[in-house]
Formats: sequence, C-alpha cells, structure tokens
Amino acid sequence: MSAIDDFLEWLDSYLNFERKPQKNIFWLDTIDYLCKRFNNPQDCAPCVHVAGSKGKGSVSKMIASILNEAGYSVGLYTSPHISDFRERIGSADGFFDDAVYERAIKEIMPKVESILPENLPAERPLTWFELVTLYAFLCFRTAKTDWNVFEVGLGGRLDATNIVRPKICCITPIELEHTEFLGDTLERIAAEKAGIIKNCTPVLIARQQSDSVSIVLREKAFTRHAPHYFVDDFISRSSYSFSAESHRMRVHIESTMLSRPVDADMTLLGGMQAQNAQMACIAVKKILPNVDESVIERGLEKSRLPGRFEIRQDIRAFPSLTLILDGAHTLNSISLTLGTLGEIFGGRQANLLFACAADKDADEIAGLFRGRFSRIFITRPGDKKQSDLNALERAFRSSALDFTSGADYRKIIRTAIETSADEDAVLLVTGSFYLVSEVEKILGEWAAKEGGEIR
Repeated sequence: MSAIDDFLEWLDSYLNFERKPQKNIFWLDTIDYLCKRFNNPQDCAPCVHVAGSKGKGSVSKMIASILNEAGYSVGLYTSPHISDFRERIGSADGFFDDAVYERAIKEIMPKVESILPENLPAERPLTWFELVTLYAFLCFRTAKTDWNVFEVGLGGRLDATNIVRPKICCITPIELEHTEFLGDTLERIAAEKAGIIKNCTPVLIARQQSDSVSIVLREKAFTRHAPHYFVDDFISRSSYSFSAESHRMRVHIESTMLSRPVDADMTLLGGMQAQNAQMACIAVKKILPNVDESVIERGLEKSRLPGRFEIRQDIRAFPSLTLILDGAHTLNSISLTLGTLGEIFGGRQANLLFACAADKDADEIAGLFRGRFSRIFITRPGDKKQSDLNALERAFRSSALDFTSGADYRKIIRTAIETSADEDAVLLVTGSFYLVSEVEKILGEWAAKEGGEIR
C-alpha cells in the first residue's frame, strides 16, 4: 500500500459526516486545538475563503486558477472528490508531488495519535473532516504555497475551514440544503453561511434568490465591520454563448473593476458558471487590483472540475456515447443543469441516470424531469451515502414518470450507459457526486478491460 492508502485507512477510523451525517459534531475549538498543536499551519499563506450552496467549488477553482496564472503557487482545498482523494487537496492545476503528501502524512499521524482523549476540547472525538482539513493545511505549508483557496465543507459558521484568516470571503448563491443541520429556511441557512465573515475582512456576495437572504448577509457584515460588496454592483454587462462543436462556453464580462472586457472560452459550462466567473474575476481584482485581464482570461479558460457538467466522449467501449457527469444535488442546481443540457444538446435524444441522498426533496426534483427524457434510470448513489430508493421511486411515480429502478447501482449504471450508447442518446448522470464517482469507477474498469483511455 502507498502512504496515501495507509493514510486513508487511518482516516476511516474517525467519524465521517459525509458517510454518516449526525448532529452535534461541529465545533471550532477542536480544529483550533489541532492547529495550535501543529504551529498554526492554516496561517502559512494568505488565503480566500468560499462558502455558499451552489457554485462554491467552481468559484474556488477559478480563483485558484487565476492566481496560478498570475505566477503564484496556489493550494486548493475543495470537496468532495470524485475519483482520487487528492482532488480535495492539491495545486491550482493538479496534484502536488507525492513527496508533499507523504511528508504531511508523516507529520500528522504520529502527532494526532499522541493526543490524549482527555486533552481534547470537551473530550470530543476527532472527526474525519477536521483531520482532512488539518492535513490540507499541512500539505500547503509543506508545499510552501503563496496563496491558498478554501471551499467550505458544510455551512460556514462551524465548518473546520472557518479557522482561516482570509484576505477576502466569497458567498455564492444560497439554497435550501442540509436543512436538518443548517436550518429549515433560507434565512437560517444564510446565517450559517455568513459565519465565515470575519472582522474587517471584505466579503463578496453573489446574486441571491431573495432579498431576505441578502439582508441576512449584509447585516452579518455590518456586525463584523466587514466591507461587503455584491457582485452585480460591479458588472455593467455580461453574456455567454455555447459552441456546439468544441463544447466550450464563451463568457463576456464588462466591469468597472476591469480596464477592458474579459472574454474567455471556458470548459466549465452553463449560466451558473458564467456567474461564478464574474465572482472569481471580481474577487481576484479586489485582492490583486493590478492583475491583468489576460491573466484572468487564461485562468478562467484553464479552470476544470470533475463532475460539473463534464462532457465525456470518445469512450472506446462506447464510441457513440455522449456522457454528461454533473453532481448537482439541489432543486435549483439540477434545474440549471437541465437548462444547460437543453441549450447544448436540445436536438438530441437524452436519457437520465439519477440518484440522490436521503435528505433531498425527491418529490420536487422529480417534477423537473417531466417530458425531458426518453428513458430514466434511478438507483442508489453508491454505498457511502444514506439514500432511500423507495421514497425516490414514489416521487417519480407521483410525477407520472416511467423509469427503470434497482438497488444494485452498478447494474443500473451499466444498463443506463449501454442503453444510451445503443440508442445514440446523451446520458445525463446527476443528483449526487457519489453517483458520479461510481460511474467513473465503472468507466475506469471498462477502459482497463478494453485497453483504451477515457477522455
């Protein structure tokens, strides 16, 4: 086993909210205790902190990519990962050298294991995400990064990343999500997300779906004496268009913050990504006013993230298949994904492979799919996430949808892919990053069997 495999096995002995959600496991005093024990690695470089319900991973990636193009060494911390744990912790353009991960592992494991349980705050057990966040801090310190970008894991106020001291905070659009843990209204969720706003630290806020959410964010900024800005206030004109041939998106941004318009041909697709590009552009201009617009364009163009309307073609086992992998898992994000699908592939037959976690509003989501797909396949999002297939089936029946269903997700995935390939149909995989991960595993197995590569 490699050092990273040993480390992941070690991590699995700790409570993992992503696999088994539960209340009362979020506390900042634990990560504070850990960071002090490791000489505060979270402060090793200036950073950007990004929270929100939708688009925070993409905004984080874009900001990191622009900073990288500006000549800085950049650490990027995001979640979840699709195929490789290192997707969570790396540089702006990929993984660090193996030596970085290995040195950080040698630092974290013995020091954590030497902690006496009675010395932990309130004697609470350590969690998987706290340790992964600490590990990210150590990797970035080991790599000697110039800048770091941190995506919040869940919420904001009590998220383990909230120990960082950023140069700017960014808050993307807020939706109803994780209501059992964050609150049952948009305003309560906004208050949790606003917990990343620091004293006297600028905060950049995306367009929100209601004025009440904007008010919550603005009031939190006032209480923290934090200069706050809304992205739309800086944008004088913006547009986007798709190229059916290249599967890229042309984004045009005009702003009072820019010396000239920004025009970028992005691989991240959809209207939401165009908004994310605006936020990333303004955020970087706020912290580095002299960065050139050509740097911003290159950074946006080089921004790639797995599982965000990721178009996969040229799969040797299925040369006619167009596969779209999208981890959208909220009502609004899935709606946006469907809009992008229609804009790019509106003239082709489309099939759907869907799975979601048990806490999602299956009834409302199912209604989005009426009249859109020739075939629908539903299943569980793998074994790592709690799901309720029976409830999902009831929701799809209530929406008068015909579907093929099965708890054996590997079988359903294979059936959906093979059927779509035979019919020359576009297959959209959505509802969960965990489902996307399982699809990737099966594609990898097919690629190995066929001796081919998947792009």
